[in-house]
Amino acid sequence: MALKSAMAVTGAILVLYLIAHMYGNLKVFSGQAAFDGYAHGLRELGYPILPEQGFLWIARVVLLTSVLIHIYAVVILWRRAARARQNRYQVKKRVQRSYASYTMRYGGVLIALFVVFHILHLTVNAIAPGGKSDSPYERLVNGFQPEFWYVTLFYVAAVIAVGFHLRHGIWSAMATLGVNKASRQGKINAVAVALALIVTIGFLLPPLAVTFGLVS
Repeated sequence: MALKSAMAVTGAILVLYLIAHMYGNLKVFSGQAAFDGYAHGLRELGYPILPEQGFLWIARVVLLTSVLIHIYAVVILWRRAARARQNRYQVKKRVQRSYASYTMRYGGVLIALFVVFHILHLTVNAIAPGGKSDSPYERLVNGFQPEFWYVTLFYVAAVIAVGFHLRHGIWSAMATLGVNKASRQGKINAVAVALALIVTIGFLLPPLAVTFGLVS
């Protein structure tokens, strides 16, 4: 029960972070002042009670801890479930295992690589396609110019992987917690798909808008 609760809580934290991060990214459509102001405001959030960037560091620690706990809980619960059903539904399990492998394992690897690149690109400013800048808005616009199509393509692939990961993760969490009864499966699937689509589209809009010249 403890692992299930840990998975549910950490999963909820990560989903809320994705939604908040997506909201911040969409401010690019309000212009440079709004986008940079939002980024600067995060650094000063909680000041002077917290030191400058104190909130960001607390958030980073919480997120990293949540990711590690979530992965641990998912792996342990997944192994337990696999052992319990080892001799049942062999054909069905192959399909489910294949889907889970691509969305949770391979998709997870792609997401992990992207997170590292994303931090180095738009947070640390260590990787700077299009040129370095102290402005978060300029870093985003510079990095997704048409000539850097491979950066945009990598971003798109990773975000789609996040969408599949999120959809499957919600469904698996409901199954693990025992709430996806037959009568509820349609609603749970609809919520999982809708949330995955919202997050995916929300994250794709800013870079694609830059690449296609809608934001400059």
